[in-house]
Amino acid sequence: MSKKLVIVESPAKAKTISRYLGDGFEVTASKGHVRDLPESSFGIDLETLEPTYEILKGKQKVVSELKKMARGKEVLLAPDIDREGEAIAWHIARLLGLSESNKVRLVFNEITREAIRNAVDSPKTIDMNKVNSQLARRVLDRIVGYKLSPLLWRSIAGGLSAGRVQSVALRFIVELEKRITEFVPHKYYRVSLEIDGVRVPLTRIDGKKFGTDSITSKELLEEILQELRGSSFFVDEVSRKKKKRNPPPPFITSSMQQAAVSSLGWSASKTMRVAQQLYEGVETPEGNVAFITYMRTDSTRISDEAKKRVRHLIAERYGKNYTGFYKTATKKQTKVQDAHEAIRPTYIDRSPEQLKRLVSGDQLKLYSIIWNRFVASQMAPSEYEITNVTIKDQKGKYSFDLESQEQLFDGFEKLLPQPRFSNQTKLEFKKSEKVDPDSITSEEDMTKPASRFNEASLVKELEKRGIGRPSTYATIIGTLFDRKYVVKSGRELMPTLLGSVVSDFLTAGFPDVIDGKFTATMESELDDVESAAKDWKEVINDFMNSFAKDLGSVEKQIKNGRGSLEYSTDKPCECGGSYKLVFGRYGGYLRCPGCEKRESLDMTLSLPVLNGKVLLKDKLSELRVNSRLEEKCPECRADLVVKRGRFGEFVACSAYPNCRYTRNLRLEVPCAKCGGEIERLRSKKGKTYFKCSKCGELFWREPTKYKCDKCDGILSVKYKRGGNKVLYCQN
Repeated sequence: MSKKLVIVESPAKAKTISRYLGDGFEVTASKGHVRDLPESSFGIDLETLEPTYEILKGKQKVVSELKKMARGKEVLLAPDIDREGEAIAWHIARLLGLSESNKVRLVFNEITREAIRNAVDSPKTIDMNKVNSQLARRVLDRIVGYKLSPLLWRSIAGGLSAGRVQSVALRFIVELEKRITEFVPHKYYRVSLEIDGVRVPLTRIDGKKFGTDSITSKELLEEILQELRGSSFFVDEVSRKKKKRNPPPPFITSSMQQAAVSSLGWSASKTMRVAQQLYEGVETPEGNVAFITYMRTDSTRISDEAKKRVRHLIAERYGKNYTGFYKTATKKQTKVQDAHEAIRPTYIDRSPEQLKRLVSGDQLKLYSIIWNRFVASQMAPSEYEITNVTIKDQKGKYSFDLESQEQLFDGFEKLLPQPRFSNQTKLEFKKSEKVDPDSITSEEDMTKPASRFNEASLVKELEKRGIGRPSTYATIIGTLFDRKYVVKSGRELMPTLLGSVVSDFLTAGFPDVIDGKFTATMESELDDVESAAKDWKEVINDFMNSFAKDLGSVEKQIKNGRGSLEYSTDKPCECGGSYKLVFGRYGGYLRCPGCEKRESLDMTLSLPVLNGKVLLKDKLSELRVNSRLEEKCPECRADLVVKRGRFGEFVACSAYPNCRYTRNLRLEVPCAKCGGEIERLRSKKGKTYFKCSKCGELFWREPTKYKCDKCDGILSVKYKRGGNKVLYCQN
């Protein structure tokens, strides 16, 4: 009997599955998508909405190998179980001539021997509803990208792109930045009673809740303090209640990304990359082993068998009283793709301590938080006694409240400690008891603007609004970084000037499409396609009816010359006027309308934009706008400056146009081979590289003066997503 051929997405997954299937099966990998819409043309007939597909560049050899291996064999398709995986299975089936009615699809949530064997014993047909849902998303994104991107090229700069979902995420970041920029802080004062070293804060005045607008002047503060100093204080109320804290549910994609960002400082894309490795299989002394279930899910459901195993582990390790009765959480989001389980360990008995012998580094870190979260989710709630004490003055005008807590049972917090509800210091008082505070204190504070998004909070916002799905969050954020629309400051996400301008342009021209509610509705309709409630072409046509009106209007404005962008700035010119940000053939630059003086401007800097005005004044020291070097021009002895042109930054004479001297930027680091000067250059395809002007040595990474501790090699600069720099050794 000929062997059966199983086709998966990745080589790592192929190794793991091959180990479980043994003889009689051949397992190979497609290495992701093999076919897609054309790279260099639109690829969609707008009359019929029928797409044209072509084999991806570099995948011809893979497709040939798959066809060769499939000859005379029964073929089973086992890509991932989301929409993308279903589409990959369908494309491979079409290329291999497999019928859609054939049961060729293997579906499993975890890569274990039992799950793989069960999938092979009961293959399914390819889910065409899932395929059509992915097709609808792909066509929508192609229409938006192909129609909007040229408008950005004509209005702002060449090479820009607009995406249906990424543009909405960018709008959230830009609009939040505008609110932060226009926020005006004000002083306010807090008042407390200090009793036995414990501060009891003022919470109400005349029954009205105390807030940041309650005491805003020194005069009012002194008036209140004087009144309090002449008052007596009594315990108005003492209440005690028991409170349970339920464990959090097991991870779904978004909560796993948020936890990794918060606790490990990772990006969403790195989290998904490491999770994919743990799901597909990691090379260990035991062979390729998969350690977690499928990591793209928005369901908190757990199989009965997994519940049984984890409850046994909890009882054995911590005691029966720590076993919980967890119920699957119901989400506010109406469309939950409940086909998958929550993210959990495939082998619950493999604790992080045991895994130290098998994996290390990032894989162990992520596995640890997944294992802890899953086990904790099935444990008993923690229990607290909460004591509330309310102290008032004799007139009852001022109320001071202290809430304290005492843990009675740690429950799931034995494994997953949580931030406490309130103060742990307890004040023992009885009702109506007189209180003599040690002092009455006050402290000055300032109101603060809303916090910027980090990757975790942006994912949370997208999920809350129903924008994107588990498989798209990391891609959305990664695209914003790749396009240089967003940069990281620490962990905060800040829009660049380019990102702000692009967002303003799209929001003004396409208010319906670049809208959170509209995008969430589209996501819901894609879910309806998957559940067969809607036809995918109907969804596209509905979208086009709304999109075409805005598109025609913006194209007409640009054609008539009314679509040109211009921003005022607060940067003064020597002639007495102020510069404006305008856009030419090569992007944005500064121009004074009075004297026509021009200066280049790095559009990838994070600069505040408010009410059509770019605020440069407070950022001038940070700008790389014609920054002067401590060098003189070798031809005329004028100062040399750094300018930015079509191909990036370069050195030029400040006396231009009288002197036209230019040269490439040079590093301060001498060439390790000959000691010559290293210049920064740019290839025809736009890639930056470095070359010694003396010996011609080439460097694709920026060399530094630092050496590796292990091999004494030169350390180079590597840029990570978000613009963060790290040093690394190429050896």
